[in-house]
Amino acid sequence: MSFETLGLSAELLRAVSEQGYSEPTPIQKQAIPVILEGKDILAGAQTGTGKTAGFTLPLLQRLSSKKCEGSKRPVRALVLTPTRELAAQVEESIKSYGKYLPLKSNVIYGGVKIGPQISRLRRGVDILVATPGRLLDHLQQKTLDLSQLEILVLDEADRMLDMGFIQDIKKILAMLPSRRQNLLFSATFSNEIKKLADKLLNSPILIEVARKNTTSEMIAQVIHPVDKSRKRELLCTLIKKEKWYQVLVFTRTKHGADRLTRQLIRERIPAVAIHGNKSQNQRTKALADFKNNKVQVLVATDIAARGIDIDQLPHVVNYELPNVPEDYVHRIGRTGRAGNEGEAVSLVCIDEKKFLKDIERLIKREIPQRIIEGFELDPTIKPEPSKKSAGHRGRNKKTANTTQRAGNSSRRRNNKRSSGGQNAGNNQQRRNSRKSR
Repeated sequence: MSFETLGLSAELLRAVSEQGYSEPTPIQKQAIPVILEGKDILAGAQTGTGKTAGFTLPLLQRLSSKKCEGSKRPVRALVLTPTRELAAQVEESIKSYGKYLPLKSNVIYGGVKIGPQISRLRRGVDILVATPGRLLDHLQQKTLDLSQLEILVLDEADRMLDMGFIQDIKKILAMLPSRRQNLLFSATFSNEIKKLADKLLNSPILIEVARKNTTSEMIAQVIHPVDKSRKRELLCTLIKKEKWYQVLVFTRTKHGADRLTRQLIRERIPAVAIHGNKSQNQRTKALADFKNNKVQVLVATDIAARGIDIDQLPHVVNYELPNVPEDYVHRIGRTGRAGNEGEAVSLVCIDEKKFLKDIERLIKREIPQRIIEGFELDPTIKPEPSKKSAGHRGRNKKTANTTQRAGNSSRRRNNKRSSGGQNAGNNQQRRNSRKSR
């Protein structure tokens, strides 16, 4: 099947051809005709399956086939994404595919001044790509009118819910016209996604081109067992020995990303970090330098890496395994995209065995392990005690000291113990709550 058989206009086919694509992906084959008919869809597709073009192409065609009355361009299509990087990537695709159409697009997200965005919106825009928080800012300041919206796209809806945007999304939906076409794309179909779909979509067509929580067969996955203290050394060895020229490395924390970046630079490996503490300009430059091969390694946290779309990215490294197994699927989905082969390498220490089991249970397969010569595990190293159990010991010791100082009264000692235990429980609940957020 070719793009010509999907009913796309000559202008769109020309733009697709110039992008180097001749055959649509499975998600594009199924989604494009349905969207062109004006129907709502609930689409499940892993990252890298071509879903952006799957909604961008028919969206452009539907808008271009119907001229809008009036001199000012109202927002007729809205694409909501979870992160700034993904928003910028989607808007870039809209511009590329719509280059021969008389439509204007724009993107708005937080982390930058709102003034220039207001000026661009006043000049009129047909298609708006936005993150939920900044979109709400504009709606509340009345610098944006969505009363003539025709099409709404929720891209990577599962990630938006994971990041806590559900209340923002509900507020946005309440401000939109009731008659519109709705397109919901999600890598997974959790119960929360199903609830959102029930409220949002009207008689949707279900499209699912990959089993949920599965990884692409184009990605070669491997585990390198290694002691925690030697991870950085092993990473540098792999990059130099295997001559990896473009590597996306994941860490669990922002500080860990910065620390690893400094260590790589000391080893004369060009690297840059991207995470939430970086300004938008820093994040944009880091991503551009990585795409243009000005830096060899991009070190990223999970949220910041959302939306990184690089053709033929060869290597993804889990420097630290994620504690949420679904994030593993999203991480390694940065490679092996659109039919290209990729490699996902995970450096796993003894403390991460539970994370590995959770991941393998999720993807329903055992990831092959290979020990690198010279980096054999030290058998004397035992797993570190969990922070939770260490915290309990610290609180019990503190409670005992407090009780001893309270005096000899049995009643007062009992009261102290009871109070100390209750406080400890409350403290633990608060800590657990913070972790869950």
